[in-house]
Amino acid sequence: MAPSLSLFQKQFAPFLLAIYLFADASNALLWHTPTNPSIPGALLWGTGRITTTTTRITTSPIANFRIRPLAEQQAKNWGNLDPLSGFDGNDNGDDDASKVSSFASQPTRTTTTRTPSINFNSNSSSNNNNNKKKNLRQFTRYLEVECWKRAELRSLEPVLQAVANACKEINRIVQRAQTDDIYGAAAAAATAGEVQQKLDVLCNAYLLRAFCGSSRVISSVASEEEDEPRCCSNVMNDPAFASGEYIAVFDPLDGSQNIDASLPVGTIFGIYRPPPGTAMKDNDAAFLQSGNSLVAAGYCLYSATTVLVLTMGSGVDGFTLDPDTGKFLHTHPDIRIPLSGSLYSFNEANFRDFDEPIQRFLNSLKEKSRTKTTTTDEKQPPPQQSKKTIARYVGALVADTHNVLINGGIYGYPATFQNRNGKLRLLYESNPMAMIMEQAGGAGSTGFGRIMDVQPKNIHQRVPTFLGSLENVFELDQFCQYYSSQDESQQTLYE
Repeated sequence: MAPSLSLFQKQFAPFLLAIYLFADASNALLWHTPTNPSIPGALLWGTGRITTTTTRITTSPIANFRIRPLAEQQAKNWGNLDPLSGFDGNDNGDDDASKVSSFASQPTRTTTTRTPSINFNSNSSSNNNNNKKKNLRQFTRYLEVECWKRAELRSLEPVLQAVANACKEINRIVQRAQTDDIYGAAAAAATAGEVQQKLDVLCNAYLLRAFCGSSRVISSVASEEEDEPRCCSNVMNDPAFASGEYIAVFDPLDGSQNIDASLPVGTIFGIYRPPPGTAMKDNDAAFLQSGNSLVAAGYCLYSATTVLVLTMGSGVDGFTLDPDTGKFLHTHPDIRIPLSGSLYSFNEANFRDFDEPIQRFLNSLKEKSRTKTTTTDEKQPPPQQSKKTIARYVGALVADTHNVLINGGIYGYPATFQNRNGKLRLLYESNPMAMIMEQAGGAGSTGFGRIMDVQPKNIHQRVPTFLGSLENVFELDQFCQYYSSQDESQQTLYE
């Protein structure tokens, strides 16, 4: 005979049953089974997420319900299902999420369910270690140390810092050019009739402000985008900015025509120490000096990564822009170009317009990739093959030169029948790049001598330019001197 229930038990039986079902549902989502090695963790229902743990859990994080091991009878009721069999939370190719979903879809004796969010944290510590940042020195600290070592350059520290900040801004607008509708040509034409892009005008304004507005060290600036040099007092509309001891030249956006195709572009700059008495004059006299007067030069490459390369006359260093912190980090200390390299960067679409020495030099590079000897005699050693040459040409001086600087080889923009002096400008492009190459152990040549020895006759003068590894540039000079006519071999200055 079944025992009789009291009035109290009859009234509160539904309430007690609800508590029992709630506790039983909690037990289905909260357990720990140390005896079953196939279940490495537990479901933390109280925190609303699934995670793995190796510590025995005794209480619910949100309630004081006891967490009991999963009963064997419950496993039998679920078809002997091991709900987390093979579930490890690792990215090892198995579908952990599908296993959790399969487990969640099994029938339970609860009337209400709660779907927890999934958070696989089992490898959180290892992932943090893999994503840990390198301990790299910042560009600001590098400038402090280098300018402290060389007292004569201490006044340039705020200028170079301002240029780095301008490069960050240029990098930002280059990436946003399409969405902000600043692609395309500007209304006015640039120097020498070239098509001026909208970005050229905007980047030119950034660098004018950086060189003239950061301090009173720079007295005059010359830009590839402007016909004449400008005194900083005119740029800043303040006569106090005309008393600097240095002058600056720059190409604000080299290869700007590449932007429409999302190809790399760059910025080039150089800082000269002008002859005494010429820095404060608003004319060309202070700028008409050879590259030997450069005290600092650099470029910034805007590509897959944004890289700032700088020399102050004692080596070359590279800095990569960290997108998380927005700071340049010292990722390339003391860059040294290989003595020779297999890379060559020429616009071979103009091959038939090149002079004979350049054509012969390029043909010799291609011949080096072929097998030197062939033989059918089994006793003879196998044919030897020289290192294969590689052609790479992007169409932007900064991108092509940076590739040569890192991997070794030679970059060239020689004279053509239409442009007897080439297309690269001596002050804004060739001289700064030649200084960087020489400081890195390479060379810069016109084919008949050092680029930095050329005495300019006007601020927009152009010269044939060859930059790269020492042996590669020397080999090209030998071709130019041997195969050129006597008049051409004596040509060391270009109009």
